[in-house]
Amino acid sequence: MENNKENKLDSDKNLLKLLSSQYITEDEFEQLYDSSVIIQFKKGEVLLKQGLKTTHLVFITKGMVKFNYQDNSGKNLILTIAKAPSILGGANIFYDNINIFSITAIEDCEGYLIDVEKLKNIVINNSNFTLKLLELVSGMFKTSVFNFISLAHKQVTGRIAEILLYLSRSIYESDKFTLNLSRQEFAEFVGCSKENVINTLRKFHNEGIIEVTGKHIIINDPEKLNKISKVG
Repeated sequence: MENNKENKLDSDKNLLKLLSSQYITEDEFEQLYDSSVIIQFKKGEVLLKQGLKTTHLVFITKGMVKFNYQDNSGKNLILTIAKAPSILGGANIFYDNINIFSITAIEDCEGYLIDVEKLKNIVINNSNFTLKLLELVSGMFKTSVFNFISLAHKQVTGRIAEILLYLSRSIYESDKFTLNLSRQEFAEFVGCSKENVINTLRKFHNEGIIEVTGKHIIINDPEKLNKISKVG
């Protein structure tokens, strides 16, 4: 993690301001911004670690992260993926200040660490800003919960089809993308073994539904993939 605040552009500051300027005063925003620390995370670095006390929120302006949860048996699950611009970790403010999952960079990221105590001082005196934070938090949890509910009742092929569509539509916004997840991470997102992921991707490839070349994926037949997602 690197701190490089003096080199950041005003456009990054404006992204953060867009999320708050409707709800807090100019002075409150400047206090929040001045207390923030600009950071750079390398791929694989942990932005927030499960089980540790929350001291900062993270506002990413560049990059992509995964929300992962490790259960008592040591099994790792990916709850969802988020891309910039996003505020991360807000849920923990409302849960004993303890991170209930980890957030890890799946590509190089840039952003701000926002001091939680400074934020709380603003939240206490501003109900509209509180509601906005709750809205952002709810949005992240909604995605995670819907992913699990949707995947829970499907066979492996249906789950993999659904995740491919989710990545295409919501993350990469294209039928052609370079997957930032390893096959193991993809398996943790789907909730199956790495071997199942490899075999299913190969099956989809052989049937012409997708093209897979290493990490490069092209969805040739989104309609068929959607049908597999629904019946799987």
